[in-house]
Amino acid sequence: MSHSDPRRGPGSAAWLFLLAIVTSVAGLIYALCFALDAAGSGVSVSDVFFGGHGAGMLSNMPEVVSGLLGIAITVVAIIVELAANRYTPKITTLFVENPTNLSVLGFFVVTCLLCVWTSLSADGQVIVPKVGTAVTVGCITVCLLLLLPYFTFVFGFLDPHNIIERMGQSTLNAIRKGDQGRGLARDPRRLALRGVEQLADVALNAIEHKDKGICMHAVDTLGDIVCKYFEMSKDLPEAFFLMSSEVRENPDFVSMQPEVLADIEAQRCWFEMKVLRQFQMLYGETLNKMRDVNYLIAINTRRIADRAMEGDRPASAALALKFFNTYLRATVNQRDVRTAYNVLNQYRLLAEAALRKGKTDIALETARRFKYYGQLGFGMGLPFVLETAAYDLCTLNELAFDIESPCRHELLGVFLEVDKEAEEGHELDSSLRGVRKAQIKLATYYLLKGATDMARAIFEDMRGEQALRLDSIRTEIEAITSREFWEVSDRGVNFDYLEPSRRAMLGTFFGWFEHSRQES
Repeated sequence: MSHSDPRRGPGSAAWLFLLAIVTSVAGLIYALCFALDAAGSGVSVSDVFFGGHGAGMLSNMPEVVSGLLGIAITVVAIIVELAANRYTPKITTLFVENPTNLSVLGFFVVTCLLCVWTSLSADGQVIVPKVGTAVTVGCITVCLLLLLPYFTFVFGFLDPHNIIERMGQSTLNAIRKGDQGRGLARDPRRLALRGVEQLADVALNAIEHKDKGICMHAVDTLGDIVCKYFEMSKDLPEAFFLMSSEVRENPDFVSMQPEVLADIEAQRCWFEMKVLRQFQMLYGETLNKMRDVNYLIAINTRRIADRAMEGDRPASAALALKFFNTYLRATVNQRDVRTAYNVLNQYRLLAEAALRKGKTDIALETARRFKYYGQLGFGMGLPFVLETAAYDLCTLNELAFDIESPCRHELLGVFLEVDKEAEEGHELDSSLRGVRKAQIKLATYYLLKGATDMARAIFEDMRGEQALRLDSIRTEIEAITSREFWEVSDRGVNFDYLEPSRRAMLGTFFGWFEHSRQES
């Protein structure tokens, strides 16, 4: 919702300069032609416009202005209808209610009426309407000059990105102003529902037409609306948080059990539920098609959860977590490994934010879901999902240790259990090496920080591993010398890379296995 956009065309100063040039050029050409035509006749410009010759001229002016008005309305009606059919019918309402549009078309109508009445007053030759003629000619000139900036305004207004910004601002204004005594039609809950649905329709239509940029802009705007809604929610009347009959009968709520609706109302989070349901719908539509939209939905869901934690809205944060889980379930079911890889990254960033804010319950819940969906992906023949979850849990454990989080030992316990169910009935050497590498990576971190007891916990979990398998894993880790992955990826890092200081800890960690084998 930026205030300056190159798509809007020239600014007011540029347009004034352009119109001045156009007017000056036309005036100079007319003056030259008139001077040549009237040379030696003694006729002046005022005689032409305000003498007896003016009546004939005035009689044609209404046709000129009505023709201009017809052209303007025809062009506008066609392009507005095309835009409304492609994106959302809301465009028509926004355009009709726009003050600039009303002012320009109103000026055209006023000029047309002025021409008719002035020509009537001059028709009888009772008086010569000099002032009326001057004003009428001036208005017609302005109408002609307005066509250029008006059409530019129309095309700029109907740019889908500008429409999305206006729809987002309109939705926020409706929530902020609320019911001002104008009946059910101005109920802020009703307007909020309509605004969110119309933005989702724009995104959905953009998906159908493969307009990825427009879809992503609509998704970002929905996320912005929720974040700004959190800021203004403390000033909203209590009635806004109650689910009216229209909210309960909305397609996103009508199938929910009464107990669920009661919980949503008690937690005062029906609006964010509505937006997140639109995210869920768009996420499903773009799986395996527009992965960038999937990533952006995950980013905005993380933003919503982060703002909810900052604003002490635990119910809203928990709701965002549920939708993250829903995204992961849909992703695994559709076997979209690349999307899972990026969504897990956003989920981990959310858990890191929770750790830094002291929300240990959210961090632990996220870690357990990493374990669950990693194992789910592994069971469906997508071992890389489990491996990605393991490395993200490794990063989460490192942060928990750094900030001395009280849940750091519980997080380590979850991490060491991530491969337990997956081990059953599968060959470890071919499927779960990535999990072990992530655990070894975390052990080197603990050793570097002097947390030998936590590194020993990882060793005890791996004590039963075969010597040949451990040796090959160590060889693979030591072979990675570049931090950056050799292919383009959103994360840009190599999972197995260890800094030289941590790589030096491998000898200590693997030495424990050698000592254990010697003792046995």
